[in-house]
Amino acid sequence: MQRVLFGDNQFFGINHFSEEKARQQAIKFQDIEAILDILQSALQSGVSDFMCTTHDTVGQIAAEVRSNPEKWEGFTFHPGMPYAHKYANAVTELGYLGALKKFIPSGGMVDTLTRGARAVVAKDLESVMSMLIDAEMKMFEGLETPVIFLQNVVTDLILGLGAIDVFASFEAYIKRRYNAEAGFFTMNLPKLLEALHAAGVRKPIVCANVNKAGFRMSGGIEAYRDATNKYPARVIAMSVFASGGIPPREAIEWVVGEPYVESIVFGASSCRNIESSVALITEADRQLGRAA
Repeated sequence: MQRVLFGDNQFFGINHFSEEKARQQAIKFQDIEAILDILQSALQSGVSDFMCTTHDTVGQIAAEVRSNPEKWEGFTFHPGMPYAHKYANAVTELGYLGALKKFIPSGGMVDTLTRGARAVVAKDLESVMSMLIDAEMKMFEGLETPVIFLQNVVTDLILGLGAIDVFASFEAYIKRRYNAEAGFFTMNLPKLLEALHAAGVRKPIVCANVNKAGFRMSGGIEAYRDATNKYPARVIAMSVFASGGIPPREAIEWVVGEPYVESIVFGASSCRNIESSVALITEADRQLGRAA
């Protein structure tokens, strides 16, 4: 993974600190061209890894990248799934059959439905999981997806149910089917790392909130340090600015100083903010001897 990754929350009006800011961002990025301009700015600033949901708009981004490979050279997607709102909206708009036709991979409806039916009869969770993953990955066909993430809603549900073997199954399927690494979003890094270790998933890629304020860090800062010491992981820090609650320089200098943080993901609404964040991370890394 790259040291710095770019996220997509700002494109879809998600801000955990300010509803007004979220609304403004949602309005700004109604036009796909505005999103593509920001992604080009990120790419030109050296941030080529895009962490995203499987929102329909991301499908449009994927189509653009597929159609203009020279313009997007080096750009990679790191999709997180499932995106529950997408399915709910599709059923509302298209009905159940229409939603199936939209999401099931082309040419694979019979096979997918068969796998799904067998899964229901046999209660085969892995078959259900593979069917849903294939549907989610349809939009990224032909594109680079080196890491595929399980969204925190599902990760933490599995964690709460104690069905930790599902984590190992997810990792194995992602590697076998997509030649990619599995990643996990979570709101409870300490508990997840323990569970992944017990499931046999070694040095996992985990994306979690990591920030100086301890904002949305389940168990607190010290619990994160203890867990990563005991169960080594490749941690991607998100919400490093605590959704605007910490000044950028202060936030970056602190998170770069956390030795277990391998990568940092951030979102931005302007080219200037992208360049500023990248510069701050590079400077902080250099000061700690973590960059050439």
